[in-house]
Amino acid sequence: MAGKLRIRDVERIVVDVPFTARCQEWNAREVWQWRISEVIRITTDAPDLVGYGETLPHYTWGRVTDEAIARVKGGNPADFLGDDTLGAGLQMALYDVVGKALEVPAYRLFNLPRIREWCAISWWNIDIPPEAAAAEAKEALARGYTAYKTKARPWWDVYEQVRAVSEATPPHFSLELDWNQMLINAGNATPVLTELDRTGRVAIYESPIMQRDVEGLRQLRSKITHPIALHFGDPPFPTVTRGEACDGFVIGGGVARTLQQGALAAAFEKPFWLQMVGTGLTTALSLHLGAVLPMAQWPAVNCLNNYADDLLVEPLTIAGGYARVPEGPGLGIEVDEEALVRYRMDPPYELPKLRLLLSVAWPGGLVRHYADVHQVWAEAFQGSIPAQARGVTMRVTADDGTSEWATLYARAQRAPVQDRAA
Repeated sequence: MAGKLRIRDVERIVVDVPFTARCQEWNAREVWQWRISEVIRITTDAPDLVGYGETLPHYTWGRVTDEAIARVKGGNPADFLGDDTLGAGLQMALYDVVGKALEVPAYRLFNLPRIREWCAISWWNIDIPPEAAAAEAKEALARGYTAYKTKARPWWDVYEQVRAVSEATPPHFSLELDWNQMLINAGNATPVLTELDRTGRVAIYESPIMQRDVEGLRQLRSKITHPIALHFGDPPFPTVTRGEACDGFVIGGGVARTLQQGALAAAFEKPFWLQMVGTGLTTALSLHLGAVLPMAQWPAVNCLNNYADDLLVEPLTIAGGYARVPEGPGLGIEVDEEALVRYRMDPPYELPKLRLLLSVAWPGGLVRHYADVHQVWAEAFQGSIPAQARGVTMRVTADDGTSEWATLYARAQRAPVQDRAA
């Protein structure tokens, strides 16, 4: 069948998939556009063979271009497997339809033996206050997760976040923390990570300091007991391995790149997270890759839990901290066509940004107001705010219609506003 198969059409279906209520509240600051998913539907000259894929256009390793769609139309889908230039959703849909044509699961198309039937998977959140993190952790546990990856930020008390999650979950429930380099240097990071080491809950630290600081990372590793993860390729892989800068990686992207980076990690016995963000479609592809990559041992980061709908007729099976690799042909899932109709959106494919005032308060009475989260990011990287203070917290205030709110927001849009707590 696959040898004669031809692609008849490629359809884009853009949907606005709602977040869960708690995720909607906190994602609104920074990743509100992740609700938008472009589902690719490939139809072929065999009426029953249809392939599906997914791109988050506002968070993707590769958008699907009109040129890419034109290039595959009329062709045999098997001829395009492994071509990362096609973009996320189109490439995913090709693996789905070829697997269906051959009546094999997608992992059989990677030319590697399957080594696991279940893949470790993590719950994920953007940075949130301790009480929200504890609520998320309790829900994660109830839904079969035992690992929770979240953002650590200088505007939240990370010790309090870890304490709250620890009190809400049993000892086998672990946390992985991602600073996105905001601890800046080993001098800032060492006291923070050595104290977190003693909690018994934090399993992995991602990008705690500048990834380019190979010597600082090497020194930091010598002082802590839990692994450090870096995004693969920054710095270059040979530099990281020679400099002993990390214990493992974050890997994601196109299928060809993921398989290549996974092979390099395996050659040097470095575990990694598969990071592929999306609904049930993207999570399914991640599981197929995890099935064949030996060092994909850390819980995969798919952010599936952020969505109120996975776009699937039957959900993926998650239990005991692991997700079962689908065994059906292609991605092994059935896309919910009714959901695609229900959430379909019209162009322009953008969601409005909420007007939010972000007020960060430190012990001692210092308060700084921001109109955009990237203002806080900039000050963190400048070293203009404390790297990781105890007792720090962020208050998020939506436009309440008052002149006081509007005046402060307008000032903060120009530059962060420093204040003292009442």
